[in-house]
Amino acid sequence: MAAAGALLGAVAGFGAWLVILGVPWRSGPTLDQRLAPYLRGARLSTDLDPARGSAWQEWLQPVLATASAWAARVSGGNASVERRLRRLGSGLAIEQFRAQQVLAAVVGACLGAGVSGLIAASNGLSVVTLVGLVLIGALLGVLGRDQALDWQVRRREQRILAEFPSVAEILALAVGAGEGPLGALDRVARTCSGELSDEIAQTLADARTGRSLTDALNDLAVRTSIPSVARFVDGMVVAIERGTPLADVLRAQAQDVRDLTRRRLMEAGGRREIGAMVPVVFLILPVTVLFALYPGLAVLELTV
Repeated sequence: MAAAGALLGAVAGFGAWLVILGVPWRSGPTLDQRLAPYLRGARLSTDLDPARGSAWQEWLQPVLATASAWAARVSGGNASVERRLRRLGSGLAIEQFRAQQVLAAVVGACLGAGVSGLIAASNGLSVVTLVGLVLIGALLGVLGRDQALDWQVRRREQRILAEFPSVAEILALAVGAGEGPLGALDRVARTCSGELSDEIAQTLADARTGRSLTDALNDLAVRTSIPSVARFVDGMVVAIERGTPLADVLRAQAQDVRDLTRRRLMEAGGRREIGAMVPVVFLILPVTVLFALYPGLAVLELTV
């Protein structure tokens, strides 16, 4: 009873300490909240906030650092992950992604331990096999989160390509109606919704913070890493720097985007057509041949 009372008192004291740390008068406005009215649409890094750390993070920092280094070695280093996180556009830092990988490894290790426990309950299991299943589960968790990042990047690029023709048309119409490049981009950011319009809003935020529009557009091409978007941005940058008529450039770029979309649809249709031939060749055709030949084979057996 004494041990149970001590444990209950410790849990209650820890909970009261967490409540005291989270009271409103102890948490003032963060740096992001103070800068938000002046940087509308900009993505602020969470590393600028010195009060974001907690005691738990300080205690677990060495363990997380070791586990993150192991996850980085398993999944191929930080350079590739940084490029994919930039293409994802979610603002997720590489440290946060490594923490997610560590969490996935813990979940995979727990699943591996559960599977090994079920196997051991039925017909015994050696310690080496148990450790091997746990390590395999952790490895699959790390690699699974890495593959999930690839899938997220591909899905986002597909959504950007789907939005690209409409955005290019709106830009061409806005510039043709007399608006400047900055006004046309602002109109797209205000009237459209989606991944590409969010990237354009980020470009406008960069331009409002003092950078030149051409540099902000080049950053847009780097962030997306999509060839068609990069060509479109290059055309806009060249037209702005050399003073050529931007409306004609945007119309030509919009026509290129429409042609690219048409080619992609034709390629997708060809792949679907080939895929539709698989059940016909391997399922329907053999059954048809069997129905056609079976009566003759049956007659031959009867006559023999």
